[in-house]
Amino acid sequence: MKKTTLVLAMGLMISGAAIAALEANIGATSNYLWRGVTQSSDDGAISGGLDYSHDSGLYAGTWVSSLGGTGSEVDYYAGFSGETESVGYDVGYIYYQYDHASAHDFAEVYGSATVSGITAGVALQVSNQGADADSKYYSLSKSFELTDGFGLTATGGKYDVDGGSDYSHLTLDVTKDDFTFSLSKASSGATDDSVIPYVSYSKTF
Repeated sequence: MKKTTLVLAMGLMISGAAIAALEANIGATSNYLWRGVTQSSDDGAISGGLDYSHDSGLYAGTWVSSLGGTGSEVDYYAGFSGETESVGYDVGYIYYQYDHASAHDFAEVYGSATVSGITAGVALQVSNQGADADSKYYSLSKSFELTDGFGLTATGGKYDVDGGSDYSHLTLDVTKDDFTFSLSKASSGATDDSVIPYVSYSKTF
């Protein structure tokens, strides 16, 4: 869910009317970054998952990624998404599980709204193994269609970390066919991290 994926979709008929979809996905990236920070120690990562969605807007799924030789992350999530004439929306719950460090497991509720191509989102931590849960993440993104099938997405985010160092980040994603080239930079107080380039590949069929 969080990262570039390769999707295999299969439609199912339910009660002769409602349509559901079961999707399997795999992906690969040269550096697994999440909210501007590497999760794979700047190494490559592979991922895969399974998603179920219903035409009512309900969805649920799971996603797993390697973490650069330090274990793996498994996410479990469920939510509801849809759109009106002018606003798209998505709300849900996600649990992050780490097989190498269960004390880092945590859960969030999230929501986003999209108006005129601009998406504003918030994620609120609701549980954290062995610690208070009060971290918040805010984001704003905008996608642009470029020439020759290229696309550009700019995302700015701010992470208020409970018991840790707050930081912000800016990520630029350029897409073409099944590839995404990204540049990401995080800042914390007076400290600015270097710009991190990375490339991801995905394919849908």
